[in-house]
Amino acid sequence: MSPNIQHRMTRWILILSGLFCLVLVVGIIALCTGAAGIDINTIPAILMTGGSSAEYSILMEIRLPRILLGMAIGGALSLAGTLLQGMFRNPLVEPYTLGISGGASLGVCINILFKCYAVIGIIAYPLFGFAGASLVIFLVYSLNRSNTHVKSNRMLLTGVMISYVASSLVMLLMALSHTDDLQNIVLWIMGSLDEPNTQLIQVACIGSVIGLFISYFFCMDLNALTLGDEEATSLGVNTARTKKILFIVASFLTGLSVSVAGIIMFVGLIVPHFVRMLTGPDHRILLAASFLAGAAFLTASDVIARVIIAPLELPVGVITGIIGGIMFIWALSRRQVSL
Repeated sequence: MSPNIQHRMTRWILILSGLFCLVLVVGIIALCTGAAGIDINTIPAILMTGGSSAEYSILMEIRLPRILLGMAIGGALSLAGTLLQGMFRNPLVEPYTLGISGGASLGVCINILFKCYAVIGIIAYPLFGFAGASLVIFLVYSLNRSNTHVKSNRMLLTGVMISYVASSLVMLLMALSHTDDLQNIVLWIMGSLDEPNTQLIQVACIGSVIGLFISYFFCMDLNALTLGDEEATSLGVNTARTKKILFIVASFLTGLSVSVAGIIMFVGLIVPHFVRMLTGPDHRILLAASFLAGAAFLTASDVIARVIIAPLELPVGVITGIIGGIMFIWALSRRQVSL
């Protein structure tokens, strides 16, 4: 192994180890933080008591599932943004600008309005979210596919327009819904990690890890796509097939996230930027690093949402929007984001 390769591998290991430790630290802080403050030194003793104390129930039935959900959703959204930005070579592309989140939102709203969850169970939320996201991807891909290649710039513009249409349709459904359904839709649109159903949490965790696993089969193709479609084709990459599969992976991750946690913005946009500054453009490290950084970012944002006006709780989507927007403007002002 050459010294350059050895140095690069050592650097990647250090970066991933640091991000993994960051995720653990943020998770521990989230575990100790809340209306019922629990000192970190007492956690081992609480866990040893089993289910015989109120603190144990708070840790294992409320906070730990919420932390796992936040890490899964944060990692999934950040990974989806990384995949889309790598495909389009555009730092402004994310699931929301491409319309994927809008389609997922519309699917979940239809599920709530027509009470499909009462027929097929709680799994209806991720199913309808993925169906809506897949429908948008199908429309965007079909409308911009020529006989030889996919027109990326037109695809981005089409996705933005479809996102506006989907948002308008969501507003229409809200206007036609009853009071109870309207309240559920509004609370869901604001974004929250307060999900009591353990099945949805398990689906989110497993689905996000599967998305990360699948994306690594295309990390070298993504590296080639950053050079342009023609250059990637000359290197032997089937660009049409690769983009189609990555679109499906991105829509799956986005639909899963939106259907379980609602609309949480800026994670898929801002996290890949800052991780790319740290790791460089190589997707062999960028995918895993973005996943870990997104998990830490959303979990930390949820902690802020729970304590900033305690005992009341803010929607986590509000916190990610404020923090993400400020961070992105700061990065632009320092010219650390190339447009």
